[in-house]
Amino acid sequence: MEREKKKRIPELDGLRVLMIFVVSWYHIWQQSWLQPMIGSYSLDWLVRSGYVWVDGTVLLSAFLLMLPTARGAVGTAGGGPSLPAGSFFFRKVRRILPAYYFIFLAVFFSICLPFGLYRGNGPYLVKDLATHFTFTFNFFYDTYVATPLGAASWTLAVIVQGYCLFALIAGALTRKPAWTIAILFAVGFGFRAWCLWGLDDYTMVVNQLINFLDVYAIGFLAAMIYARLERKEQPSLPFRLLATFLFIGSLLALCQLLKLQARSPDHATLQANQMKFRPAFALCYAGLILSAPFSLKPLRFLLGNRVMRFLAGVSLNYYLSHQTIIVHLRRIHFPPSVSESPNMAGEQPWQTQYTLLAFGLSLAAAIAITYLIEKPAARLIDRLRARK
Repeated sequence: MEREKKKRIPELDGLRVLMIFVVSWYHIWQQSWLQPMIGSYSLDWLVRSGYVWVDGTVLLSAFLLMLPTARGAVGTAGGGPSLPAGSFFFRKVRRILPAYYFIFLAVFFSICLPFGLYRGNGPYLVKDLATHFTFTFNFFYDTYVATPLGAASWTLAVIVQGYCLFALIAGALTRKPAWTIAILFAVGFGFRAWCLWGLDDYTMVVNQLINFLDVYAIGFLAAMIYARLERKEQPSLPFRLLATFLFIGSLLALCQLLKLQARSPDHATLQANQMKFRPAFALCYAGLILSAPFSLKPLRFLLGNRVMRFLAGVSLNYYLSHQTIIVHLRRIHFPPSVSESPNMAGEQPWQTQYTLLAFGLSLAAAIAITYLIEKPAARLIDRLRARK
């Protein structure tokens, strides 16, 4: 099968772009309060629950993390598959670290210090930098919620911690996949039950790695299913129709869950519902990931075209930089507004101007960081590795 030879799954580019776009739309909406409308139909429920799509990016990461191992398992006659963990982690390091470190150091020197965002608090400054260097900043309230370095990057911290978790359990996933996935489910559900029954404030637990263990388990399981599905010869038309219906059904179910989540009356209930519905959200995302590559050609083209591949290539840097950019635009009052709080006043054309500027500058910054920092750094790392 041609897809098996290429190993890439182009349709996942479109899903990644969709997930990150909705999350960034949510963050921009938090600053602009511009109500999204299509004619007279309001998409308020979609943008108001936009943070939930972060779960999709975590599940997609788990799926891609497990996929090489799952492919090895179904392609190996007898015995266990070889685990190409070294090359996988090297690819992740060369892609993630240079741009990530550049972004938060650029924010530190160009925004945090000039605008006095640490207010002379030296110990906090050192703690914030140290925890961001080590991807541990989501363990502490002041470096997770209150950091001036950009709060959205906690997702990357969870994903990097997930890489470390995978390194620890990779052997168990290879030898005893059913037991390992069952244990991940049990720990994830058990921790979440303790949070919901024993805590009143979920801020510091809702987005910790342990609270995503069942999401990782579903992602690992989805990779195993996909590895077996892709071994088939060219899928038949009935199979593609079934996959397309599964995609549409997963999307409709996801929309219903998002509408339910958007009706949460307060912040504590919102976070509690997010934890309660997290497995259901994960199943919907898994349905999208599993069905998209086998769907009918128009849907596959919509998700897997060159534009989507390009946007997916800059999506990580877009995600890491967008929230800092949009918050700083408000800090420097750009674009100019008549009222002091133009979002609360519903001021136009400020709301529309700000929204378009936020999307545009974030995308421009992502492209620049990708092609001026990430890719040159990756080539340099490759050369240094080759010398050794």
